[in-house]
Amino acid sequence: MTQSSVGVVQPIYLDFDEPLALSSGQVLPRYTLAIETYGKLNADASNAVLICHALNASHHVAGVYAGTNEVGWWDNMVGPGKPLDTDKFFVIGVNNLGSCFGSTGPASINPDTGKPWGSSFPVVTVEDWVNAQARVADHYGIKKFAAVMGGSLGGMQALSWAIQWPDRLANCIVIASTPGLSAQNIAFNEVARRAVITDPDFHDGNYYEYGVVPKRGLSVARMIGHITYLSDDDMAEKFGRDRRNKAEDGRYRYGYDVEFEVESYLRYQGEKFSNYFDANTYLLITRALDYFDPARQYGDGDLSRAVAQVKANFLTVSFTTDWRFPPERSRELVEALLKNKHHVTYAEIDAPHGHDAFLLTDPTYHSVVRAYFERIASQLTGEVA
Repeated sequence: MTQSSVGVVQPIYLDFDEPLALSSGQVLPRYTLAIETYGKLNADASNAVLICHALNASHHVAGVYAGTNEVGWWDNMVGPGKPLDTDKFFVIGVNNLGSCFGSTGPASINPDTGKPWGSSFPVVTVEDWVNAQARVADHYGIKKFAAVMGGSLGGMQALSWAIQWPDRLANCIVIASTPGLSAQNIAFNEVARRAVITDPDFHDGNYYEYGVVPKRGLSVARMIGHITYLSDDDMAEKFGRDRRNKAEDGRYRYGYDVEFEVESYLRYQGEKFSNYFDANTYLLITRALDYFDPARQYGDGDLSRAVAQVKANFLTVSFTTDWRFPPERSRELVEALLKNKHHVTYAEIDAPHGHDAFLLTDPTYHSVVRAYFERIASQLTGEVA
């Protein structure tokens, strides 16, 4: 089948007036969620697939916005004839609470004060996001998703769906993810947060009132994160030790400005990120990453007890060079599921791109996902899988 884009898309904004009780004990009285949908929901609402996004992504999963080049972050995965085929499935992307791309978050106006929420926005968790997403499903009359799918932080949400709402998804697809951050990962997040919090323009999270943005801190935070998304081999191939600045006599300059190509790349990524992402959102989302730990919540560190009641079939994918969420963490999840005799498909993909591989068009990886969704589609139509 020929692959094509879902075409021009636009966001939908859903307003919810029913209060949402949060893991922190706080309550969000009302909120808005930005979403996008692709494909057509069938008569019994059985072909719906929820896509959960990672840290700096959003509801804009596929297609393009009119008059822009802003292509969805997983456009290579979602669309007609693509691994997640929108000719067969109705796909929903939801922007998480606390984000800065249309859903209610720190930059939104607090109706009680008439000012941006800022640092007073409630702390949110993966579990809170899942409960909010369940209300999106209710809005569309979806009693059970054909699949909930996500990579990285999105994979945590997919796993949490299987645990929190076991009767509401048939398949759980967890890609380049983990059932809980390692101490090293939490440490990376903390260093990145400190870069933001210690920026003089942060103003305790209320920088909106000062008309400034803690861009330096955000930029450094993004640089720290980006280093962890790429493998050492990928960095070596892209940048090596190439230097860029030479004086007129052809000799290299010496100093502390950008000298190496990899430095130039990281600074570019950091500066770009600081121009579109909200600092308070960054703090919220990285903290949600840290807090996710279903094994501790459901059975004193025993992951097999945490997943004992799940009913979904699982596809779990890891990448050999992903040192942020390495394959052994995916295997840990697979083993816990198998211990409970759950149905699991596991693929460990030999790809050179590190954690970012889940966003790229690796043929083996895409073939695995395509085959899994083709099986789901066959089951929906009553064909033999």
